Formats: sequence, structure tokens, C-alpha cells
Amino acid sequence: MWGSQPKGETVSGDTGANPALEPIQQGEILVDSISVSHRKTNLPKLRSRVGMVFQNFELFPHLSIVENLCIAQIKVMGRSREEALDNGIRYLDRVGLRQQAAKYPGQLSGGQQQRVAIARALSMDPICMLFDEPTSALDPEMVNEVLDVMVELAQEGMTMMCVTHEMGFARKVADRVIFMDAGQIVEDCSKDEFFGDPANRSDRARQFLSMILQH
Repeated sequence: MWGSQPKGETVSGDTGANPALEPIQQGEILVDSISVSHRKTNLPKLRSRVGMVFQNFELFPHLSIVENLCIAQIKVMGRSREEALDNGIRYLDRVGLRQQAAKYPGQLSGGQQQRVAIARALSMDPICMLFDEPTSALDPEMVNEVLDVMVELAQEGMTMMCVTHEMGFARKVADRVIFMDAGQIVEDCSKDEFFGDPANRSDRARQFLSMILQH
């Protein structure tokens, strides 16, 4: 998925079993034409090219906001502190939080912390972004400030995979919708097919859509 294979990024010798968090029972996952489960794939290097935004921010509480953005750039990407700092400030500005750079995570609202988490992921120059229910831990008043940043990213062409219950957001920015129930894929179709043609969806999807589309 997501384009052609870059030179020099695929393997680093036969490393045996990959140290993945979860084994793949079936199928194959490709990131930029690189197989995640192939025994020769350098998973740490591949992970460094994929941005991840978690439900609960996962910021280092003992580091300032800008230091949270710099640490992985320095330790994983080998950037100088000055380069990492410039890049971090640029992405804080991108999410509207440049003035919060010297503060600590505990001094920010939940919505602000999640925007910092997005800026941190972007500072690693990812080829795609993964979002795991990025608004589920937020108060309703803070949801929109995070979704607005994500909408802008989608409009700029960033490839994103997002687990979400925010159907208004999904309807606005998604290209492809995978609807799951009880751990099973029930629907895999385009956004227009899922939201615009409920009559041709599964019984479970029709039930779900009838509940959300009436509001």
C-alpha cells in the first residue's frame, strides 16, 4: 500500500522472527511495499516512518512540550538538537501551540496534549499516520480542535488510518470505510457507498447507519 519501495529501507540482514507486538494470523501488511511480517524487514526502521497517535496522548510528563518533540528525532533519526528543535517548533506552530513549547504536558488541556502528540508524530516525517481513537479521551468541547488538525492533514494528502467513532469526521475525510463488529469486518467499501447507499449494506451496517444518520 502507499507507494513504491524506497531504496535501502527494506532489510538489514536475516534478523529471524520480527519483534512485533502482535503476530499476524492471516494475510499480509505492507507499508510502502515493505512487508511488516517478513523476517528480513527491519521493523524498528520501518516503524520510524509511520506516525502513531494514541488515545491517551502518551507524552513524557517530565519533559517539556518541545522536548517531547525533539527526543525521538535525536535518538531515532540522528538529528542534531538544533535541527530537531527547529523542526519541533515548526510543527508546534502547525498545530497552533508554538506558545506552549516551554510548558509541560500536565499544564495543557487534553485537546492541546493530543495536538502535541500529532505534532510529535509529524516531526518524524512519516509516510503515513495511524490514529487510535484520538478523541475518545477528550471532553466534547476539545474534540473539534483535534479533528480540525486531522481534517487539514487529510486535505493536504497525508495517508491516514483512523479508528474512530466520530462518523461526521469519517464522512468528511475518509476515502475508504472498514466497518467492524465483534472483531469481524462487516463492510469494506468507499465512503460514498457506506454512507450514501445504506440499502445495499449488511443488516448490521444498516442498523448502525439508521441510528447515526437520523441525528
